[in-house]
Amino acid sequence: MIDFEIPEKIAGTRLVVETVAVNMMRPVSRYFDEHEHEIPWDYINFMHTATRAMGGTSMAASEGKKEGPHFGFQRLAVMVEVLSWGDAGIYLDTPGGMLGSAAVSATGTPEQKERFLKRFRGEKPVFDAMCMTEPQCGSDTSAIRTTAVLDKEKKEWVLNGEKIFVTSGHKAMLDSEGFIVVWATIDSKAGRAGMRPFVVEAKTPGCQVTKMEHKLGIRASDTVSIVLQDCRVPYENILGSPEVVTDKATTGFKGAMATFDATRPIVAAQAIGLARATLELLKEMLTERGVSIRYGLPRQKLTSIEKDVIEMEIQLRSAWWLVLKAVWMMDNGKPNSLESSMCKVRAGDVVNRITQKAVEIMGPLGYSREYLLEKWFRDAKISDIYEGTGQINRLVVARQILGYRSSELR
Repeated sequence: MIDFEIPEKIAGTRLVVETVAVNMMRPVSRYFDEHEHEIPWDYINFMHTATRAMGGTSMAASEGKKEGPHFGFQRLAVMVEVLSWGDAGIYLDTPGGMLGSAAVSATGTPEQKERFLKRFRGEKPVFDAMCMTEPQCGSDTSAIRTTAVLDKEKKEWVLNGEKIFVTSGHKAMLDSEGFIVVWATIDSKAGRAGMRPFVVEAKTPGCQVTKMEHKLGIRASDTVSIVLQDCRVPYENILGSPEVVTDKATTGFKGAMATFDATRPIVAAQAIGLARATLELLKEMLTERGVSIRYGLPRQKLTSIEKDVIEMEIQLRSAWWLVLKAVWMMDNGKPNSLESSMCKVRAGDVVNRITQKAVEIMGPLGYSREYLLEKWFRDAKISDIYEGTGQINRLVVARQILGYRSSELR
């Protein structure tokens, strides 16, 4: 049965990362917001050393499940929530495997998981990234045009195409141990059934970062465009089976969705951490100005600000419980596609409402760069965009509840 209390083994880890968030992230939050594309190496190097002892902060660590069979993703969600409380952008620079690792875990063979994920347990920090979005397609993955053609003579896949908005793509390409997971089609006529993920290792000829985005928020995290031009990868770097079965999109589209089932609750946890930081600072600023929240009174006796704050607390707690349910299901081998999308939708809504309302309540102080409220307002929006937009995740939820296929409810 699901338990909303944090297990004792996870509570100890939470205390460690909370110390990191308070002392290493929050003090430099503004600096890295204003120095976009500068990499926070002090944080990265420290976290690499610290988290190796704790089992990691990544999808790769969750694959290992060192705490036992029921704590891997729950532990990861708790850590991400706390680190995002420190700074949502810097958290995305945490080494040890992120979205690329999630794709390997969801679609790779046991041998591939061992080969690619073990490098995150090495002596130096290693990064990865996942490449899905293209200039002509975002949420509609069936429109992917990046191709992978098999050169049978050399036993290599030749990839051609362009990927955009790749989170941590720059860092993933810095070291030869890093890699990106590129989603491409091996049979364009097969639609989604022809989609396959390929591991492209850093320094591979024909794979190049062509642009680094300047963004509204999470500026400490790099977001890039990557071009693949006659990029050759070994035959064994295709994740899963290369066989195309047109009426059963096993490794293709379902593999992508399995990846999102794992990552969407983690993105939701990121949103929760950011929302919690905002709400805590807002209450501190109100207290300093003589405004207290009188809990327990009938609603009609509360001030407008008191109602707003209490409502924000309710929204935050309900969203966090949805996250906990989704990761608990993941850890216990239960299908969580519905719950994964639900928590992503809810957390994306909540973090945007809370950060916007905090800026509104504090007025000029909320809008001022003297405080982090305006930064968190900017950081929040991405939670509703990446890993499937709020609109797409609402469609996923509706289809599953109502029993419609994607062709029937668009």
